[in-house]
Amino acid sequence: MSPAAPRIAVVEDDRPTSEQLQQWLRAARPDAVIEPFFTREAAEAALTTQRFDLVTLDLELGRERHAGIALINALNKRSLGTPVLVVSAMPAAVYRSIMKALDAWDYLQKTQFEEAEFIETVLALLRANKPAAADDAPTLDPLWQRSPLWRGQKLNLPLTAQRILATLLERRGEVVSYEELFDVVKSGRSKDNVRKHVATIRDALRDVDPGFDGLENVPMRGFRWSAR
Repeated sequence: MSPAAPRIAVVEDDRPTSEQLQQWLRAARPDAVIEPFFTREAAEAALTTQRFDLVTLDLELGRERHAGIALINALNKRSLGTPVLVVSAMPAAVYRSIMKALDAWDYLQKTQFEEAEFIETVLALLRANKPAAADDAPTLDPLWQRSPLWRGQKLNLPLTAQRILATLLERRGEVVSYEELFDVVKSGRSKDNVRKHVATIRDALRDVDPGFDGLENVPMRGFRWSAR
């Protein structure tokens, strides 16, 4: 095991799902030390006494609908900045309210993502959590920010939505076609999926600015960022 091998906790009560996530994590980082937990009690005992480089967790564990929320709160009290990837069946609308209240880093909805998106999200979170070297220049790359800001407030967006937003901002004033946005979406490359991500972006922006209308849908072509 390499000294830099990441320690990853998988908190998931459904054993087949846990096994699948562990398999994908090993594909992403073969050197990782992966520890599965199937109950809130077991996970809490580990998360409050040990240090992990990444935690993936479901919000519902057994009959406890809010077990994941309790675990995130327990992690936050330690102030370690541990990245948390929520993997839950809850829809995006519920996820956004959770991200506002808690300090989870990203969210993937069960049955709505594939292995490639999961692996890329995991690798991005591990990179974001890596301490910078003393001579590293600060980075403003929006693709790897923990969360983008709009009017000084944090936008609660999953990684794919952040990438779409970054692409639209880079091409502000221009129409970005569906085909170009397919290059940003790592799984579910369809117009309907892109539209769902754009809707998530709009909702997040309107959470901050209810009157926001600067993200245009250009029929049959794509989308354009027109906000100042």
